[in-house]
Amino acid sequence: MKIFLSGITGSMGHCLLDSLEAETVVAGSAGRNGEVDGIKVYGYFDDVVEDFDVIIDFSNKFVTKDVLEFALKHKKPLVIATTDISEEVVKDIEAASKEIPIVYSHNMSVGVNAIDIILGKLVKMLENYDVEIIEAHHNQKIDSPSGTAKMLFETIKENRQELYPVYDRVDSREKRQKNELGISVIRAGTIAGMHSVIFAGMDELVEIKHTATSKRIFAKGALKAAKFLLTKENGLYDMKDVLNVDN
Repeated sequence: MKIFLSGITGSMGHCLLDSLEAETVVAGSAGRNGEVDGIKVYGYFDDVVEDFDVIIDFSNKFVTKDVLEFALKHKKPLVIATTDISEEVVKDIEAASKEIPIVYSHNMSVGVNAIDIILGKLVKMLENYDVEIIEAHHNQKIDSPSGTAKMLFETIKENRQELYPVYDRVDSREKRQKNELGISVIRAGTIAGMHSVIFAGMDELVEIKHTATSKRIFAKGALKAAKFLLTKENGLYDMKDVLNVDN
């Protein structure tokens, strides 16, 4: 499998390069022309001359729309692993998926997506419990809360539609409301990623938690998604499709 890697000079780009097995990255893109580990890096998508099978996007939300146009131009499958993408670009992704196969997920980790599936079942069983989400990442992460925290919240809300997110209780001088779902954020050190969902009931607490000890899990998930796309026609897929999970 020949890969074009968007965001090749970033931390996740380097992580994916380190995670390669039988795959090959033939070229990549970044803010300017250059080279990484002998691989050609382009500052402009129009300059790309290499042939490739699939595109993996680990860039940033301001670049993803250009990556999408690049994929459409070459009619190539696209894995979008970039987070904090605007609603406008999400609509562009949905439209583009009618012409090319796309995997788009807030988190490429197998474990996180397994938790997301379990959550849907837990919410139904623990319907009267208070729910809180806590997420932690390294001190260089820009977006807050994480895309994964948003994904977990949406899964919970699908099953308890009355819940609404509360991000800050500093100025709140009242007791917790029944339908609140608190989302707390930690940014510190080199934490690769931690997400915890707490269900607190009368005299008991249930917690489901995922901890990433390395960014390699996201790179490996993206590679798995890329291989999955090579067998697919046009359409929009997520990691549950990649894992072949009937949710």
